[in-house]
Amino acid sequence: MKNKIKIFAACAIALSSFMTSCTKDFKEINTDPNRIDQISPGTLLNPLIYDVATFNMDRADVVTFELMQVKFQYPEATGGLHRYEVTEGTGSNTWTNYYRAAKNVKEMYEASVKAEDPNYQAIAMTLNAWIYSNLTDVFGDVPFTEASRGDEDLLYPKFDEQKTIYTQLLKDLDSANKLYNTSRAMVFGTDILFANNVTKWKKFTNSLAMRLLLRLSKKAEVDSYTKLKAMIGNPTVYPVFTSNAEHAVLNLTGVTPLVSPWGRPQDFTTFRAAGEFFVDSLNAMNDPRRAKFMTDAKATNNTSLGYKGIPAGNDPLQQFNFTPSNFNQALVVAPMIVPILPYAEVEFIKAETEFKVGTQAAAKTAYEKGVKAAIEQWGVAMPTDYFANPYAAYNGTLERIMLQKYYALTFVDFQQWFEYRRTGFPVLPKQPSMLNNQVMPSRLLYPIAAKTMNGSNVQEAATRMGGDDINTKVWWEKP
Repeated sequence: MKNKIKIFAACAIALSSFMTSCTKDFKEINTDPNRIDQISPGTLLNPLIYDVATFNMDRADVVTFELMQVKFQYPEATGGLHRYEVTEGTGSNTWTNYYRAAKNVKEMYEASVKAEDPNYQAIAMTLNAWIYSNLTDVFGDVPFTEASRGDEDLLYPKFDEQKTIYTQLLKDLDSANKLYNTSRAMVFGTDILFANNVTKWKKFTNSLAMRLLLRLSKKAEVDSYTKLKAMIGNPTVYPVFTSNAEHAVLNLTGVTPLVSPWGRPQDFTTFRAAGEFFVDSLNAMNDPRRAKFMTDAKATNNTSLGYKGIPAGNDPLQQFNFTPSNFNQALVVAPMIVPILPYAEVEFIKAETEFKVGTQAAAKTAYEKGVKAAIEQWGVAMPTDYFANPYAAYNGTLERIMLQKYYALTFVDFQQWFEYRRTGFPVLPKQPSMLNNQVMPSRLLYPIAAKTMNGSNVQEAATRMGGDDINTKVWWEKP
């Protein structure tokens, strides 16, 4: 028996020695020297820019184009977004992708603070405002203050009111503007949007601030136009985009990783048709973007009918005796552009501001600059007689400004839809087959996943807003 005890003790000592030798320097032995163990402020920047920009362009195609009668599914036997059919799944990808991106932006911001780099800090704040402004404009009240904090055991984030979110985003953009140090180089790799040009990043920040301020134009307490007028009048403090050479438009070369998000370009055009409203207004203006955007319509004998669309929200049983214009696949084949915040948008913001609190002469000048920039952005020459056409000339109305802005925002995420909800322009035709009493939806429904995993907070937010309904207006839509 004693011998057994001695043998057991010896084995235990040997095992202990073996385990000690196995675990000694375990961390060092199992650390991959070829992998980074922490991120720099630039590690996530390019993936963030690419992922969010290309996802937004996809949302323009899938959501905005349908709602705003640019192009839509055809033929479609029933329903469809162009007939205002919105389901709980319509906004699911938007919710998931934006919150994933917001988490990465948070990590980038924390890394920039740790590195004591104000430029990357300002860029992270700008990207955060870009993502969250779209998120709240799509859904209304959303998790913000407590979002992306699962590592702090905040697994069921409360929803912030849209007013709270916008107030903070505008503060952040103002702070970011002050943080930039244009004499300090960006050293963590070369960014794919502005190639480390800090001045351009600063202009993006302020141009985005203008977009957000204009969104709140109905809120008297914000006094958006006065603030915008002050920004326009002080370009030294608030520099913004001044040409197509510096705007926020991502160029995809086709060389990995800058490839088209459309793996199959035919998916962009298969079973699609251009909207009659979108086409007819371009025809009336004799607009040179038509050939860039669209194909010819074809008669039954395959002869060209020029540019001709079909009505959005059409009766599913309606037959057309021609093949309508479609969008060109070349738009989504690299080399291609992905508009994020084009220079033209800045000029249209200026045009509206001058229209409201400035002079008609200044509004006209900004309007014409915006139109020219929007056309040339696509590599199309601006006709010298374009404004001689009464359908294209500035006529002293907000409706005319917004019509051209509608075309300038083609492919820019949800912006056409947001601006329609804010102003009611352009005036879109209605069809009897449209659902929702032919009323444009004001928001998308909270996704099923959010309701399942965070139900009580979703319900609280929905009740506060007036219901999780597509007709519930978000804060900035209400006077």
